[in-house]
Amino acid sequence: MSNEFIRNLGNLKGLTEAELTELKQVTKKYPFFSHRYYLSLIDWKDPNDPIRRAVVPSVLELEEWGRLDASGEQTYTVMPGLQHKYKPTALLLAGNSCASICRYCFRKRIFMSDPEEVLEDLPAAIDYIREHQEINNVLLTGGDPLMLPTAYLENLIRNLRTIDHVGVIRIGSRMLSFNPDRILDDPSLVRMIERHSGRDKAIYFMSHFLHPREITGKAIDAANLLRNAGALICNQNPLIRGINDNPETLTELYQKLAAIGISPYYLFQCRPALGNKTYAVPIEEGYEIFEQARSTCSGLAKRVRFMMSHFSGKIEIVGKTEESVYFKYHSAARDENAGRFLVFSSNPDAYWLDDYEEMVTSYDVSFQPTSSLLA
Repeated sequence: MSNEFIRNLGNLKGLTEAELTELKQVTKKYPFFSHRYYLSLIDWKDPNDPIRRAVVPSVLELEEWGRLDASGEQTYTVMPGLQHKYKPTALLLAGNSCASICRYCFRKRIFMSDPEEVLEDLPAAIDYIREHQEINNVLLTGGDPLMLPTAYLENLIRNLRTIDHVGVIRIGSRMLSFNPDRILDDPSLVRMIERHSGRDKAIYFMSHFLHPREITGKAIDAANLLRNAGALICNQNPLIRGINDNPETLTELYQKLAAIGISPYYLFQCRPALGNKTYAVPIEEGYEIFEQARSTCSGLAKRVRFMMSHFSGKIEIVGKTEESVYFKYHSAARDENAGRFLVFSSNPDAYWLDDYEEMVTSYDVSFQPTSSLLA
């Protein structure tokens, strides 16, 4: 298993000695490793190859910008590995490893030091979810849950299935794109999905296809195995500079996903995590890219929404004019913000909601003007 991963930049045949010397300064701060399968998708003749940019470090990551916990996850952490930000959803950080480290990762802090945020006490987490009957869905994330042994993952899911009010289990995984053999070569994983995908309780896989070239024959075969086992698959990915920041690439990605039965779900604004400036696209530029892409998609492919995972909630970017930008709370950490509509004066240099200084107005769900929401 260990020889399937490359953890030393010196083992990448596509890098020059000068690049190695430069990038070693980056990996002292932000670790690197990647799966051989994913690295095999890179066109090393192209220095701007989008697959390369996804996992091979850039010296521009050393630019001082952002913060480690860009969405304030610590505020909503109930116990190590359990977050409860939105009433109906519990988030379990089931592990702290991935098949590759995305350079734009918003949770890169768990790879930079001894993790204190991952799940340690499963019985206590199960008890918490059981006691909070407003929780009707649980998201398994990390790290990548499919890096865990299937037996461990099944034990986790089996415990969740003992809780009557949890109807949906979501597994957030990049494995379909990073290493589809994890699914293709493990029949026990497929059988586990079959056992726990009930008639009235669904298991969703939240895939993370970033670029259409990740949708390979192996990835499609692995997705079909999961779907035939009873899982539903939706795709969510960030908008990343130099990878998918043009309408043509996003359109191709969404059309290919729809064609293989994977629902495009969210396009995320790149979070302002430490080191992410080189990967981020300003919000208003991103919205124009997104809308141009959606305009050429079929109805099934254009169900995707452009979202921002802000400290105060999951916020949808819904529109813009020359003067204003329009947002709406899709999910809110505070009840009073649920469904609230926000209008800000345009700021083409804004990368995050906090970069907007002038609020034109905001409305609650009854469309009555309200005060500022950012306090």
